[in-house]
Amino acid sequence: MSLDRIMTAILTRADTGARLFVITGAAAMVVIVSVQVVMRYVFNGSFDWADEFSRIAFVWTMFLAIPLGIRDGTHVGIDLLVTRFPASLRRLLARIMSALAALMMIVVFGTSISVAISTWSERLGSVDLTSSVFFIPVIIGALHSALHLIHLALVPEEISS
Repeated sequence: MSLDRIMTAILTRADTGARLFVITGAAAMVVIVSVQVVMRYVFNGSFDWADEFSRIAFVWTMFLAIPLGIRDGTHVGIDLLVTRFPASLRRLLARIMSALAALMMIVVFGTSISVAISTWSERLGSVDLTSSVFFIPVIIGALHSALHLIHLALVPEEISS
């Protein structure tokens, strides 16, 4: 089995899990915030945990969606100069940039692990959770993103020209 097939299989599974989590997280945010609005304006009360959980869902949803954007090529890019290059040079530059971005994601991955470990004993105010709950999606998203970027750097057919 080729490296491309192995990476594609791993990324397909990771993408499916991320997509399901992003959908679930977005739905959770909508439900929690909607219930909180009704509680505040209709019943003149609120849940202490609602703001914290909607913030957690937002962070998890955003960081787990980043690799899906990388996969689809939907992130913002400025290509004013690059579009003037020949296709072969554009592909080479895309591979180089993917490799550099993968390196950056690996640094983010390692740094996020260090920060999560150092903040593990800190607790959130309204719920009894570690504050590292905000760094876990950064760790997962950075690793998932790095895998996509490595795949793009290694497999030139996957890079749009």
